[in-house]
Amino acid sequence: MSGVFGVVSRSDCAETLLYGVDYHTHLGTQYGGMAVLGEDFTRQIHNISNSQFKSKFYSDTRKMSGNKGIGVISDSDEQPVYLNSRLGSFCIVTSGFIENAESLAAKMLEEGISFSEVSRGRVNSTELVAKIISHGKDIADGIENMFRQIEGSCSLLILHKDGIYAARDRRGYTPLVIGRKEGAWAVTSETTAFPNNHFKVVKYLAPGEIVLVGENGPVVRRKGASETQVCAFLWIYTGFPASDYEGINTEIVRERCGRALAKRDKDIDVDLVSGIPDSGLAHAIGYAMESKKPFRRPIVKYTPGYGRSYMPPDQSMRDLVATMKLIPIRELIEGNRIVVLEDSIVRGTQLKNYTINKLWECGAEEIHVRPACPPLMYPCKFCLSTRSVSELSARKAIKSIEGRDIEDVSEYIDHSTQKYQKMVDWIKRDIDVTTLRYQKIEDMVEAIGLPREKLCLYCWTGECPSGRKMPEAKPVSKKKRSRLKRREKDR
Repeated sequence: MSGVFGVVSRSDCAETLLYGVDYHTHLGTQYGGMAVLGEDFTRQIHNISNSQFKSKFYSDTRKMSGNKGIGVISDSDEQPVYLNSRLGSFCIVTSGFIENAESLAAKMLEEGISFSEVSRGRVNSTELVAKIISHGKDIADGIENMFRQIEGSCSLLILHKDGIYAARDRRGYTPLVIGRKEGAWAVTSETTAFPNNHFKVVKYLAPGEIVLVGENGPVVRRKGASETQVCAFLWIYTGFPASDYEGINTEIVRERCGRALAKRDKDIDVDLVSGIPDSGLAHAIGYAMESKKPFRRPIVKYTPGYGRSYMPPDQSMRDLVATMKLIPIRELIEGNRIVVLEDSIVRGTQLKNYTINKLWECGAEEIHVRPACPPLMYPCKFCLSTRSVSELSARKAIKSIEGRDIEDVSEYIDHSTQKYQKMVDWIKRDIDVTTLRYQKIEDMVEAIGLPREKLCLYCWTGECPSGRKMPEAKPVSKKKRSRLKRREKDR
């Protein structure tokens, strides 16, 4: 996951840029970067895996001067990337995941194009995008050419002497929103960045739309498409509660998800309702409002020191964060029957080892788990998160039931089948809870409030909104990584 923010102002923009980018730190844990254009480009990139974004960049803003700038929070690539091209010098930041980045890079290397941003044998995807764009007739044409070549998703901001080019990915998976205040315009992945910076939303970019934002506002360079497949997981987990996507607030959707789960929960009696911090809390509030059971916090997150355990790329680091960040309160747990609202069950290991076990150890009488979305069946093709089916809890259950990996999992997706129930029962035993009941996909879609065909539900159904079945995402092999690295060394 990544998040981008850009601002064009009639005065110096560095401080606004700093705080705008900072409101995206829930989307990434690896790198942060900012670039400002005044008399020339000033660029800073820092590793933020062990420190807060502001602490790394606050002093940098004193050295950055200009009326327009862009920034990024990234989980994979060091950004922004600077390129001096025949289209003029520019800096670029991207958000998304390019599944065919390796093959595109290999083709470009064969054509004699070099890459400077290479680490661990992998070409920087943002530099790859920049190189593709630089071959266009102009920047807008280059962006369209990039859209045609990539598989996956890519939204971006380009800082150029003309202003900031903003382009939303062609499927609309990753949001981009334009805001305005007196004397300035901004573009953001998360509307969370607007209120305290005094911007008001004026435009949600359409899928594939390309806009040039200048001091006088946005000018559309390429019209967008009417069809969209915005990521449903934004509302369920990845988005910040204060953010709106397609004009729909995240916190409200999560409350509706919790209410839907409670409406189907007529066969259990509990003493309290809880949510796994932070993203599970609003789901739990909705459940409590509907069930009339008290909302309590038997597990609290030590917010000052730990981010999202789902996001670090290394499993050992994910486990460490999950272990240390959640603290149980025995006085609220002992002897109580607890329903636990979770945004989702991805791998299942953290929920079991670092949440459920803590509740049992503190004397919980019963533990009922209610994920706010259906079982995850496919690794995301549009975001750097899970990269193989073997990581997913539901697929582990299916493999155990079937005795092997199977391609057709349609019976396990359909919640009315016996195989679906067998899968859920297997996961219930695996994570060691009293009951487990997932959200139904139709309830989740209704909670979001968009037509099903406008949502990307790939990780639950394996289908695009058009109904076309997509191939499963596959991890990049070590052999391919090594080959790409050798090619770069040979150059």
